[in-house]
Amino acid sequence: MKFLDLTKVYIRSGSGGKGCISFRREAYVEFGGPDGGDGGDGGAVWVEAVDGLNTLIDFRYQQHFFAQNGQAGMGRQMSGHNGEDIVLRVPVGTEVLDEDQQTVLADLTRLGQRVQLAAGGNGGWGNLRFKSSTNRAPRRANPGQDGVERTIWLRLKLIADVGLLGMPNAGKSTFLAATSNARPKIADYPFTTLHPNLGVVGIDNAELVIADIPGLIEGASEGTGLGHRFLGHVERCAVLLHLVDGTADDVAGDFRVISGELQKYAADLAARPRVVVLNKIDALTDEDRAEKLAALAEEAGQKVFEMSAVSGAGVQDVLRALRAVVLGAKQEQIEAKTEPGTWQP
Repeated sequence: MKFLDLTKVYIRSGSGGKGCISFRREAYVEFGGPDGGDGGDGGAVWVEAVDGLNTLIDFRYQQHFFAQNGQAGMGRQMSGHNGEDIVLRVPVGTEVLDEDQQTVLADLTRLGQRVQLAAGGNGGWGNLRFKSSTNRAPRRANPGQDGVERTIWLRLKLIADVGLLGMPNAGKSTFLAATSNARPKIADYPFTTLHPNLGVVGIDNAELVIADIPGLIEGASEGTGLGHRFLGHVERCAVLLHLVDGTADDVAGDFRVISGELQKYAADLAARPRVVVLNKIDALTDEDRAEKLAALAEEAGQKVFEMSAVSGAGVQDVLRALRAVVLGAKQEQIEAKTEPGTWQP
């Protein structure tokens, strides 16, 4: 299935049905009167996060979604049927943006979450509603309210525990393939990964969902390479795994480039907890390995792990470090949701 994470959609809620002007015409009824029914309400447009989807590709082939109009009222006090709602089914993690692509209308982060995007128009009143002691035969009815028409954008941000970062050919896809059942494309040329991949990794009775995105290069904020387009997929991650190619000439410079691009994209993302790893150590001599490890640790200002995704050396240590950060973040969320003094079972 082709991956699609941004699409434009046109929606319109249903218009309300018009009210009816009608009078009783029954045999053997001495006094008639108004009996026009109300129009039905128009259908609404909803968006719902459902299971089993990980792309917005369905919205490439259908971009227009119109809810049903309400039925007009009828005589004998019969109201019109309400229009049927229409539901846009999207993957968990989808953001609904206004036409300006800046205003967030809804953020669907939970399975089953449902948000109304456009309310249906109200049905008009029939002439029975306007009957009074001074107006016994009203010849007036309301038209139905028009529906709401708008253009929205759907943007998918994958929900994962760990986000993989690095220059092209830093070994991100190799790491994902070595630690999970995911099978991303792996080759010896830049930008092998063209769309994000998800993998589930098991470590010490815990499962981590890891998101691999295409590599970043200097100038990504200006559209160089694949740009910043896919960085949104790591915005929800609890920790970033920054892989640095150990065979590169300047490992500190590569780290600096990625950090700079993160800062340009979003300062809060650049400040996210990060595990820094010197990858491909199996291709280095002991002397080069020690030299590059020291240079990278000085630039990062934190502990740097050593790893080879191909041979498996150091992989378990990296996964355990990621597990500790992810579990710590989840515990903080639980504590934040629990108010002091609230009774707990």
